[in-house]
Amino acid sequence: MRVHLIDGTYELFRQHFGSSSRHGDSHPMAAAAGVVSSTLALIADGATHVAVASDHTIESFRNDLYDGYKDGAEMDEAILRQIPVMEDALASAGFVVWPMVTHEADDAMAAAAAVADADERVEQVLIVTPDKDLGQCVRGDRVVQYDRRKREIINEQGVIDKFGIAPEFIPDYLGLVGDSADGFPGLQGWGAKSASRVLARYGHIEDIPAAAGQWDVEGLRGAAKLSATLQANLDDAFLFRKIATVDTDIDVGAVDDWHWTGPTDGFAAMAEQIGSPGLMREAQRLASR
Repeated sequence: MRVHLIDGTYELFRQHFGSSSRHGDSHPMAAAAGVVSSTLALIADGATHVAVASDHTIESFRNDLYDGYKDGAEMDEAILRQIPVMEDALASAGFVVWPMVTHEADDAMAAAAAVADADERVEQVLIVTPDKDLGQCVRGDRVVQYDRRKREIINEQGVIDKFGIAPEFIPDYLGLVGDSADGFPGLQGWGAKSASRVLARYGHIEDIPAAAGQWDVEGLRGAAKLSATLQANLDDAFLFRKIATVDTDIDVGAVDDWHWTGPTDGFAAMAEQIGSPGLMREAQRLASR
């Protein structure tokens, strides 16, 4: 079997700024309906074990670690209103949903990926999001990311090709370069190229030699300045790495819990509520195959 782990929040954004945004007269819950429809489409394509994680509240424990961390203040109100509706609609459609409150959707997907990876019956785990944070969970061709928009599989070699480092070093990379989408800046002067070259040579941040004179990184410019910045801001680098590291200490159940068996009795009413009554017929058709 293959397991599909979906970033519901990302999918909601994708739907909101995709087809639903191109139609001014669309239903207020069109993006939520789009997520349900696209998730059913995975079933139509042969998926059997599917679970969806969402950011029920945008803030998480990471906001306690760093004041500047994303808090949803700039999010479109139309998206915020649809998050709980999407969660309820997916659940009534028969999918397992993890609405995250103290943690984030990334954490739930990472926890589930670890559970699925440990299950010998699972042939492949697809983390359905292009989010670079989840690159740290990729393992060979067994645990991969799937970018539905590009229809692209990102395996371990794909992570290395993109970032110049193995998946396990992605948190270190983000600790140095930051992540504007999540609201933490990284270290001044450290960019994608310098971070990937240094980490590819030394591994984790704590393994980087303290003195630039000890560095042996081919083709790297400004080593002295980068080293001085790192040593002066080492605590920040470790903090940002911690923020970027997924927390897998979450109860997401077992693989068998994620098997889709069809919609609940309440899905017809929910499909009406989100403006897509035809979704009930589609779900019933898929369940009866």
